[in-house]
Amino acid sequence: MYKAKIRLAYRIIIDSKFTSLWDQYVWEDTYKEYLMQHQQFNSKENPKNTFRELLSENEKASQVHYLVGIAANGYVTQLKGNLYRITDVLGNNYFPFSNYQLDIINTDITDQSKHKIGITFYSPLLTLVDIIENNYLVSKNCDDTCGFETLMFPVQSCLSICYYENYQSQKEALKIDLK
Repeated sequence: MYKAKIRLAYRIIIDSKFTSLWDQYVWEDTYKEYLMQHQQFNSKENPKNTFRELLSENEKASQVHYLVGIAANGYVTQLKGNLYRITDVLGNNYFPFSNYQLDIINTDITDQSKHKIGITFYSPLLTLVDIIENNYLVSKNCDDTCGFETLMFPVQSCLSICYYENYQSQKEALKIDLK
């Protein structure tokens, strides 16, 4: 048994081929916000059309990821901490998340169809109980208890462990603190 504390990350990509109304709203509003933020960071002497060009010209433009991400905040809040795109092994669409980060993959002020963003959703701290047949067996309970209510997510594209803390090192740290 692994018994480690982990955090999972799940990344979605939203572009002009959006698949849901939620994606469409996020895509449209982040593009509008990008157009406003682009003006602030673009050079009047040597204007750039794409985000990648803007980044290569002005290092402060890296702030645009965060600033555009604010436009998605209301939509992410509507999800109430649950992303319903990941199916667990029981067929339930449920992925708990505690925060997110938006990044602009690329966009162009002259062509909205090139607007492409990524949103990475981060789970709260989970206990990794085991990996069974290519599935993460996790629990939302991170306390040192004898039993766990568990969730099981298949290992899949766009789902990754982004934080790992070995359970043994936690116990050793506690022993040192107690001495």
